[in-house]
Amino acid sequence: MVGDVFGVVKAYTTRVGDGPFPTELKDDVGDFLQKEGREFGVTTGRPRRCGWLDIPLLRFTNQINGYTALALTKIDILDKLDEIKIGVNYIKEGKVMEHYPSNVYQYDGVSVEYITMPGWKTSISAVRKFEDLPINAQNYVKKIEELLGVP
Repeated sequence: MVGDVFGVVKAYTTRVGDGPFPTELKDDVGDFLQKEGREFGVTTGRPRRCGWLDIPLLRFTNQINGYTALALTKIDILDKLDEIKIGVNYIKEGKVMEHYPSNVYQYDGVSVEYITMPGWKTSISAVRKFEDLPINAQNYVKKIEELLGVP
């Protein structure tokens, strides 16, 4: 019998290669995440595309994998940002999409609904306990837990 299943998730979203990426940042923030997070493919050295955390994608991966907890990585990469966004819903034709897109064509015309949270503007690289994180970093983690329903 399987016990706990941990979903290992970056604090932002990355992708290598082509294809839909609704929360992708094609701006200075995306460049910042790529540089600070050292987001380059291990084998090819190709730069990874970077974007805000994508909750609809994580809901879908949770639906498939059934994780009972999250291991949130690279949250320290967000240390220097004034504000941090989380993609909470995909919107198509003015309505929240009820299901994750099942093929690339269903991404046509999709936009993302975001919430914006304040950054913490301090290094957390030495922090080892949740309660020692700055309150805004704690709130970011708690919001992800709330949106996914997974601790």
